[in-house]
Amino acid sequence: MQTERIIRIIAFSIFFSIGMAVLTATAMCDKIVEKYYRQTLLARTEEQNKNFETLISDYNTAIEQFEGNPKALARLAAATLGIEPNEPNTAFPRAAADKLAVARRALIKEPEQTTTQPDIPPWLCLACQWPRRHILFISGSILVLISFVFFGPLKSPPHTMEVKSNTPESSK
Repeated sequence: MQTERIIRIIAFSIFFSIGMAVLTATAMCDKIVEKYYRQTLLARTEEQNKNFETLISDYNTAIEQFEGNPKALARLAAATLGIEPNEPNTAFPRAAADKLAVARRALIKEPEQTTTQPDIPPWLCLACQWPRRHILFISGSILVLISFVFFGPLKSPPHTMEVKSNTPESSK
């Protein structure tokens, strides 16, 4: 009798917890997908912040160099704005745009896209689709019902009372 009760408790716990987990997951499916979406947005924002921090440090370094050497700023202004320099006895090389682009790519290394974005798991995508979601919800509720009906508390057998009849002793 004791082992039967333990088996019933274990079976009830298993069926009920699986059923409630499925019911909860299907009811909260939209919130779970939203959570993964927000994690993806957060990862992208953090990556952009890191890129901005590197750009800010690069610009601060360039500003410090220009403040220390004003001639470098004049040379950069001439190259950037396309102003013809008027310095005598100086040869200025002419570079084509394609050569400058190749040189720029060689100097500036593009950061590799190695982001670990939390993608939505495939099982969650499948579980959130309309027919599957309803089937899972019904299956979870059936498991909960099974756990209560078949593995719920045992009904005690009705107590039988002995009724004493009031028969006269003379009839015996």
